Amino acid sequence: MSDSPVLLPLPLAGEPVGERSDAARNRAALLCAAQQLVAENGAEAVTMDDVAARAGVGKGTVFRRFGSRAGLMVAVLDQSEAHWQAQVISGPPPLGPGAPPWERLEAFGRSRLETTMTHADLLRAAGAAGSRSSPATSFVVQHVHHLLLELGVTGDVRLLATALMAPLEIELLDALRTKGIDVERILHGWLDLARRIVGGC
Repeated sequence: MSDSPVLLPLPLAGEPVGERSDAARNRAALLCAAQQLVAENGAEAVTMDDVAARAGVGKGTVFRRFGSRAGLMVAVLDQSEAHWQAQVISGPPPLGPGAPPWERLEAFGRSRLETTMTHADLLRAAGAAGSRSSPATSFVVQHVHHLLLELGVTGDVRLLATALMAPLEIELLDALRTKGIDVERILHGWLDLARRIVGGC
């Protein structure tokens, strides 16, 4: 397929349409505070009290904006997802446009694994709130679906795209690493699986 898919930026968690300016400032301050605390102490150590104090607001404001600690972690994740998606949509190749589809798929898988490992603690902290949000997952599957079609893959391509990306999410990565499988082996295995799906590129 020659036409590129329309990839939409991820809507950020806790960012309602028509938000008042003071509410927007509070949300931005809370996300900034949460990001700083995660970077300084790790996601597991971050509390709602810490975030509220760093942002200079009451704890009730944090709960009203994000609902729960897990909801806040999802919002922080969505910030990093939005930046990563921008690289996929318009960044330099091979992750961004301009490279052959196999090179883009390989770069996409490597980058997804790297970002998952970079944000592993944050993803675990998001937990039942959905780890990466549904729009983030949809973006990944949509992009891989497009690349597989460009590579001539046939059959239920959307299901293949979903299955191909599943091993690079934190739940399966944690399960594999618990069995003693290191990240380098996971990457090699993922590349092997991708080659088999596209017919040995």
